[in-house]
Amino acid sequence: MTQRKILVWDVPTRVFHWLLVVSFAGAFLTADSERHRDWHVLFGLTMLVLIGFRLLWGIAGTRYARFTSFAFGPRAVLHYLGAVVTLRGVRYVGHTPGGSWAIWAMLGLGGLVGVTGYVAYNDGPDTVAEAHEAVAWTLLAVVIVHVVGVVLSSVLHRENLTGAMITGRKRGEASQAIRGARWLVGAALLALVAAVWLDVVSIPGLAVVPDAAAVRQASGDDADQRD
Repeated sequence: MTQRKILVWDVPTRVFHWLLVVSFAGAFLTADSERHRDWHVLFGLTMLVLIGFRLLWGIAGTRYARFTSFAFGPRAVLHYLGAVVTLRGVRYVGHTPGGSWAIWAMLGLGGLVGVTGYVAYNDGPDTVAEAHEAVAWTLLAVVIVHVVGVVLSSVLHRENLTGAMITGRKRGEASQAIRGARWLVGAALLALVAAVWLDVVSIPGLAVVPDAAAVRQASGDDADQRD
């Protein structure tokens, strides 16, 4: 049958994906700076909000966003990886078996790094802070493997998978397309994240909006110490 560009990834899935990229990168880059601690917490909280949404959307979302569409077992994953190694990987319209396991790992590790970060922020034991850091580095490793997998699949199938996560479209048959982009849900997710950043939504035990005066004070303290 004739293939054409069809809608595969809905708007909420794409918004979630790119906001998660920004949030994790922001949290990781601010992890070792006491001066940017509030930013680190804000990025981490955003990650938790996004993962919470994705868990719900994995049940109520469109065809390829639902967890049931990429619930592959170990045999399917090994078969797929073996095919990729021999440069004859099977193309999937939605998530591949290998990619699906990376997604499960990122959701689980992302949730764990957020929870351990919350406990550590509220004066939890040193072991929790150490676990938080270890999980964060593990998550980074999974992200790197995921990116490498995306690049390999893009080359192998001659399809820009990163671009597809921007436009939402991939090659496929008309019957494989999802019916709607779900713009309203995507807008609602953006509004939720904006509410977190504007401190409209707050979490007990977290002061998540960076205070400009506090940041300037911390900068002054650092300068005084250097002097």
